[in-house]
Amino acid sequence: MSSNAGVAFYVIESREVMNVRQASQYLGISPDTLYRYITEGEIPAFKLGNRWKLRKTILDRWMERKMTQSAARRHA
Repeated sequence: MSSNAGVAFYVIESREVMNVRQASQYLGISPDTLYRYITEGEIPAFKLGNRWKLRKTILDRWMERKMTQSAARRHA
């Protein structure tokens, strides 16, 4: 990994409000998948002008919930 990639990741990590491209990189999913999750109400997002924005704290909570659900299914 180049040193620039580390810097870019840090910038994304430290940003509270992200656009779809940044949020999809943060979550490790494609922008298309993220758009689908947003339109299906799976991930909370809001529009600023005509662009979707996502809060990092909400994404972190969503990931925690997904990990908990996944762990519960494995133990069921």
